[in-house]
Amino acid sequence: MLDENALLRKAQALDQDALAQIHEAYYGAIYRYISFRVDDLRAVEDLTSEVFTRFLGALRKRFDRPNSIHPWLYGTASLVVKEYYRSQSQWNLVALDESVAAEEMGPAQTTEEMWTQRELHEAIQELTEDQQTVLSLRFGGNLPIKEVSALMEKSEGAVKMLQVRAVSALARQMVERK
Repeated sequence: MLDENALLRKAQALDQDALAQIHEAYYGAIYRYISFRVDDLRAVEDLTSEVFTRFLGALRKRFDRPNSIHPWLYGTASLVVKEYYRSQSQWNLVALDESVAAEEMGPAQTTEEMWTQRELHEAIQELTEDQQTVLSLRFGGNLPIKEVSALMEKSEGAVKMLQVRAVSALARQMVERK
């Protein structure tokens, strides 16, 4: 278990070992959180890197330094995803997935899988912001209810109800798409 406060103090002093430890401990979770919201894997990698770049930049500032690691990273990841979609709305681009040429599956299977994944991401985008956030944190970030409630500043009961409603709405949308 990480002592987040001690690690943060070392990171604020720009200790290379502490920074590496933070990156190693949180990169996977932030990547999964973002990948739950964004369906372009290259963009997910770029956005995840952006979160850690901003973290390092914030540590270098004299004022407004992060006072926690976990909530700061998830809050910034949420902001980075919003900025990504805001910038994407200005461009009408189609992402090409290079996994179509995967050898372990035939083209029909790969295309079907990509279609289902794209439909899921589109359905998630139709949920409310809170529903998207709770699903991303719970399933993308693999966080327990208690941590999600702290990050979202909601009671555990409210998060549970939000999750139930989000999963229900998502299931309903996926059935309607078939």
